[in-house]
Amino acid sequence: MNRFSMFLICSVLIVSCINSGQGKKITQTYKPMATDSTKLYGFNRDFLQNYVSVIELKHDRSAISLVPAWQGRVMTSTSEGDNGFSFGWINRVLIASRKVQPHINAFGGEERLWLGPEGGQFSIFFKKGTSFTYDNWQTPAFLDTEPFEILSQTDSSALFAYDVETENYSGTLLKFRLERGVTLLAGKEIISQTGVDVTGLNSVAYRSDNKIINKGENEWKKPTGLLSVWMLGMFNPSPAVVVVIPFKPGDNNIMGPPVNDNYFGRISDDRLKVTDKHIFFRTDGRSRGKIGIPPLRATGTMGSFDSENNILTLLICELPEGKAEYVNSSWEIQENPFSGDALNSYNDGPLEDGSQMGPFYELETSSPAAALKPGESLIHTQYTIHLTGDLKRLDNVSQKILGVSIDEIKGKF
Repeated sequence: MNRFSMFLICSVLIVSCINSGQGKKITQTYKPMATDSTKLYGFNRDFLQNYVSVIELKHDRSAISLVPAWQGRVMTSTSEGDNGFSFGWINRVLIASRKVQPHINAFGGEERLWLGPEGGQFSIFFKKGTSFTYDNWQTPAFLDTEPFEILSQTDSSALFAYDVETENYSGTLLKFRLERGVTLLAGKEIISQTGVDVTGLNSVAYRSDNKIINKGENEWKKPTGLLSVWMLGMFNPSPAVVVVIPFKPGDNNIMGPPVNDNYFGRISDDRLKVTDKHIFFRTDGRSRGKIGIPPLRATGTMGSFDSENNILTLLICELPEGKAEYVNSSWEIQENPFSGDALNSYNDGPLEDGSQMGPFYELETSSPAAALKPGESLIHTQYTIHLTGDLKRLDNVSQKILGVSIDEIKGKF
């Protein structure tokens, strides 16, 4: 009988931890990380291998599965080996169909490379002169169905690349090279590179370095359009998942509002709460909505906590200090095409016709707009970390990195 089966037989163990001198209790419930095979990392890795080539990076019980054919994206990961929870959302129905969809092939994956802007006069998703409607929206093949070249591969890292020539909505020719490196981090590397102490916890963490290089003959300037590196992660939702985003306090007139929730209409108060330093977003996959954090408000750190499975997810990116020009992806001709957000979170939900792509939720980061001379490059680096295990230790990490306790997160909705 394996470890996972033993957990299923065991009763739930509840442990109360008392803070020294405080008398405050944190109730800890230890549960198996998954209760059916479709939620297990090993099941999902094997499923992917039936349809596409997979590169697996491993260290002890942590592992990630990457797919070169889908831009080297991280499809899923685990902190507890094959029988551990599979953290990335995977669109198994679409993948198993082997059919190519119009507009976009949403294969899923907990970290994928994307480029902005999606809409507006400098979009690379709409052809020149077309209206900004779904029928005219088309994901570029190099972000969708074109495989990336594998430049190098080890047990703990992989490097991918692709050369692109495309045109934006304004007719500007863009030639560039994309390079994407993914590195699985061990315990000491996690602490030294991110400041997250994973001692005593089950952990999986990886860094991605995403580079865009201007390979054309002309400088990229604002009047003709700039691109940005945009990273999106798709994760498994539940009524127990809450996204937490710290923000910098300050004057709205100077720094912008703490949160922008106007992407798909205002989000109701029972799904979005803003305190003096934090944003809490309920991501249950049942109501479509998106929020954004302006660049002068963003700390570069965001996360989520799944209280059903005791999963703390952290996303940390390196945002250059003081940069305020981020591309705007609104589907319209924009008055200010460089007023976009630095961080985003999306909660999937049914469309008006009742159909739904997921459910899933997303954590997203973006680089500033890339004003590059020929030969120059921009690198956007981010870290994805999943932690499971002792609730007291998870609480310590949450308070240090996100600035809030687990109990506060759980009690917001």
